[in-house]
Amino acid sequence: MYEDRVVLCGANSYEEKYYLNPDFSGLPDDIKDELKIMCVLYVHDVGGVLTLVYEEDGGLCFEVTAQDYDPMFDEIGSQLKIKQLQREKHDLLESLQLYYNVFFLGEEL
Repeated sequence: MYEDRVVLCGANSYEEKYYLNPDFSGLPDDIKDELKIMCVLYVHDVGGVLTLVYEEDGGLCFEVTAQDYDPMFDEIGSQLKIKQLQREKHDLLESLQLYYNVFFLGEEL
């Protein structure tokens, strides 16, 4: 079904918007809410744009971008916040990878 990288969700501090890929509307509401809270709080804390993306191999990664010369973007804080989220949300992130691998890539458990 998918061959390239696929965006799961993202938040943008510049436009104050959150995005969830409609292909993932089948996720339980509590998972969608947790993703939204996680992404929005991230960009509120450090600025920039955060996108959660599935790589070709099914791995889920955090991508961060910021406008050039953005004085509000905290690059060091960004890296620390991602490490914190990866620790605190490990089970959620692992489950989302498994969900993608099974339902989108057609892999078996």
